[in-house]
Amino acid sequence: MNCTLAEARALAVGVRQALAEPVPVGVVVCPPFTALAAVAEELKGSPIELGAQNMYFEEKGAFTGEISPAMLLDVGCRYVILGHSERRRQMGETSEQVNRKLRLALAAGLRPIVCVGETLPERSDGHTEAVIREQVQDSLREVSLENVVIAYEPVWAIGTGQVARPEQAEEVHRLIRGLLPSGAGEATRILYGGSVTPENIAGLIAKEDLDGALVGGASLKAESFAAIVQACS
Repeated sequence: MNCTLAEARALAVGVRQALAEPVPVGVVVCPPFTALAAVAEELKGSPIELGAQNMYFEEKGAFTGEISPAMLLDVGCRYVILGHSERRRQMGETSEQVNRKLRLALAAGLRPIVCVGETLPERSDGHTEAVIREQVQDSLREVSLENVVIAYEPVWAIGTGQVARPEQAEEVHRLIRGLLPSGAGEATRILYGGSVTPENIAGLIAKEDLDGALVGGASLKAESFAAIVQACS
């Protein structure tokens, strides 16, 4: 929930200019719903793709305040984030609801970025594996993963001052990959999303099972976001 329309336009222009030289990695930006059309306009003609931060699990109807996949496609989105830790923890979204959204997003032709991750109490109590297993299996139930991206968000390392060591991130990424159906593990991109910065991305992306980053606060400045993208290159 950042950026007015003018701020979103300026940030999109800044990111586009900072990444004017082609990079061999996929880049997606996910502004708030109110800025999607404006950012799509600013990114037109660039390789940077557009995504949304959420969507509802129905195609249309009396669901005041919600956004459908058709609306996202209409404004130019190709990606959509589903099950972000803030929506799971603060809005009470369940893995079953994430799965319903995932099915509809895939049917509509969107590429979902499905988020999973444990809280500090869950990690401290030794429940990381159980939480990740439940979220992965229930969120991704009975869907083809061909167009699905997964993001691991250690909730305990987001905005807390704590940072997951590359080895800790790699351990959970390897766990997630092992939970995926046979043949899908190697092909599925798994991003890391725990307070990624230009300073820590190199150590993280060097790990075998980390395929990229879901960037939070560092994406609000074009320079820091571009630095992360370039490090992943």
